[in-house]
Amino acid sequence: MDRLFLDANVLFSAAYRSDTGILELWKLREVVLSSSRYALEEARANLSNEVQRTRLVRLEGKVRLFDAGERELPHGVALPEKDVPILLAAIEANAKHLLTGDIRHFGSFFGKKVEGILVLPPGDYLRRHGN
Repeated sequence: MDRLFLDANVLFSAAYRSDTGILELWKLREVVLSSSRYALEEARANLSNEVQRTRLVRLEGKVRLFDAGERELPHGVALPEKDVPILLAAIEANAKHLLTGDIRHFGSFFGKKVEGILVLPPGDYLRRHGN
C-alpha cells in the first residue's frame, strides 16, 4: 500500500476544477491518501466559491489527516515557516511520497527523499504509478 501525503496546493487544485487530472489520485488502488488539517485549511481558505468548498469536503472524506509532530526539520532541510508543518505532517503520516506543486519551496527536493519520503509533483507520480 502506497501512502501519499498531499500538500495544500494539491487539495486546492483537486477542488478548484471538476475536470483536473489531479483527481486521478482519488481513483488509484493500493494507495492511501493523507494530508494535514493545516493543509486542508490552507486549501479551503484559498477556494473562491461554495461549489469548490463542497467539492473539497467530498474529497477530504477519502483523506486521512495527520498533524505535524513536535520535532525539528531534518538536518540540511530548509523551508519557509509556512511549509514546515507540511513536511513534518508527512513524516508523522509515515508517507512514502509527498506530492506538491510548490516548485518554489519544494522544487529543490523533487525526485529526492527527505526522511524516506520521495517528494514529487503530482503529475510525475501519476505518470509513474497511474492506472
